[in-house]
Amino acid sequence: MKSYEIERKYLVPAAPENLSSFPYHEIEQGYLSTEPVVRIRRQDEEYYLTYKSKGLMIREEYNLPLTKESYLHLREKIDGRLISKRRYLIPYGDYTIELDLFSSPKSGLLLAEVEFSSEEEALSFTPPSWFGEDVTSSSLYHNSNLSKL
Repeated sequence: MKSYEIERKYLVPAAPENLSSFPYHEIEQGYLSTEPVVRIRRQDEEYYLTYKSKGLMIREEYNLPLTKESYLHLREKIDGRLISKRRYLIPYGDYTIELDLFSSPKSGLLLAEVEFSSEEEALSFTPPSWFGEDVTSSSLYHNSNLSKL
């Protein structure tokens, strides 16, 4: 399925106190290629192959379902390290903050992502006070680059 991803990404210095009260997904993902981005992901018990175009705030994205067997086969072929994280889903007005708490490769790293329906909406977004630095324009915080650490 083809779509466009319009998102902003922020470092988060400390998790909100009530973090355990929010729903979450356990995610594991690896990269078959980082240019272009071709990724495999297990989210809970669902499996995907994803292609992402170049870009920072706006990128084209294709998601294809995988079987567990296909995922496990491809996992042996990843380039770099497997990323493991817990993604919390936190309501914020009309948005859902996806707060990723990494267990590998950067244990304890907290990154928040917020998706938007337009570039204008993304540019006018006011983040909550507990967000830190806006790293949307830094490719260092793309998961594909974190997998190389």
